Formats: sequence, C-alpha cells, structure tokens
Amino acid sequence: MNTRHQAIGIKQQIHLEWMQKATNLLLAGIDNKSIRSELHDYLGEKKRNDSESKGSEQTRTFVVNNLMNIWVTPAPELVPFRDASLALIQAYPSESLSVHWGMISASYPFWYNVARQTGRLLALQDQVTQAQIIKRLKEKYGDRQTISRYARYVIRSFVEWGILKDTGGRGHYEKLIPRSISDTRFAIILIESLLLASSEAKGPLNLMVNHPALFPFQLPAMTGDFIARNSERIEANRFGLDEVTLSHRLVGK
Repeated sequence: MNTRHQAIGIKQQIHLEWMQKATNLLLAGIDNKSIRSELHDYLGEKKRNDSESKGSEQTRTFVVNNLMNIWVTPAPELVPFRDASLALIQAYPSESLSVHWGMISASYPFWYNVARQTGRLLALQDQVTQAQIIKRLKEKYGDRQTISRYARYVIRSFVEWGILKDTGGRGHYEKLIPRSISDTRFAIILIESLLLASSEAKGPLNLMVNHPALFPFQLPAMTGDFIARNSERIEANRFGLDEVTLSHRLVGK
C-alpha cells in the first residue's frame, strides 16, 4: 500500500465544475505552474463576494492541490490512466462525469471508500444517512474526528455532483437512478479506476462490473476477455470455469 492509499487527502468539498476547469486548462496546453495560478484565480473569483480571510485562502489552496493531484500532476503510476481519461473527455466532453469520477477515485482512494460504503448501504435501502456512512468508514480508518469531517466533504461533493439528493432530514440522502453507461470505453475507465483505487490492484470481474463504489452508474455486461482486449493496462485471468479476476498490468506487479 503506497501513500496514495493511506492518505485521506480531500479536506474540502470538490465541485464537478472545478474538475472540469482543471481539464480545460490541461487540454489548452498550459504549463503546470500556470494552471495552478489559473485555478487559484478561478476559485478566488468564485469567492469574490466573500471576505478574503486566511481561512478562505487556505481552503482555496487545499482545493487547488486536490485538482492538481487529480488531473495535472497525478502520481506517476496514474499518468497513463490520466492520459486515457483526458482523451475521452476531449472527444466526448458531455460524458465527462464518469471520467471525473474515475480519476478522483484513483487519485484519492478515500473518495472511493466513501463511495463504496455509500453504495453498499444503498444496495439495501433507498436512503442513507451521513452517520451510517461514517460509522462504516471508521471501521476501516479508525475512530478519528478527521474521518467524520473529511467524509462529510466527500458526501457533500456527491450531492453537488448530482449523485445523491438531500432529503428532508439533515444528513439524510436519497438514492437516485443510476446513469446508464452504454459506451464500453467509459465503463472500462471506471473499472480501471477501481483497480487503481485498490491497494491490491485486482479484483473479481463480477464485483468490478457491479461494484458498490460505482453506485451512480449502470455498467454494461462485459466479459473479462473483452475488457482486456480493449485496455492496454488491464488483464483478465480465469480460474476454473466461472471465476475471472481483473488486474492492472502497470500497478500491483
């Protein structure tokens, strides 16, 4: 397990619009230093009517660091995945939500783990509470106050992304209809994000295509051989008659 899997990382709510801004700057061919500066200016403009306190400056820095680590300067093992994800967004900008979801999940596995626990609960019920999600996360990360605080940022991000819907009660969220992913290229990118978010970088095919961390999406049926043929970075291994395991060729070796 490397530092990417150990870290919490997300210390503020992440807006989907901000993710898109980062990819737009990257696709424009701007250098990394200038992208960082542009993101600071962009987020500062969003806060132009607020007082420029030390706290708001620190918040902006947290968010800019997240955006840079996700899209602009990801961990070295994520660069091929980032490049493939960026190419999809460039070709199909209207379908970018699933790609952003995959990229943030791979870059910050804490996001993936919050999604996984949320998806597990939503498989059993139509509504979920913040307290239920956090309770399950503490079983993995320990009973730390920071887990509660940072998990709330991720959950609120889910709402902002249109993944969860607020209900009448505070900290209560409603299950929404999953977005159907018909293009297998996007489905394979999402599956690759699961492999990268996992410290083992592998998992059974039947879990990957129905993974609770992908609760916002409905993936098409795909065989392991099909996924491996259509990805340079995923391989499929068969064990017995029915069991197929997917693993990442570049990570976890």
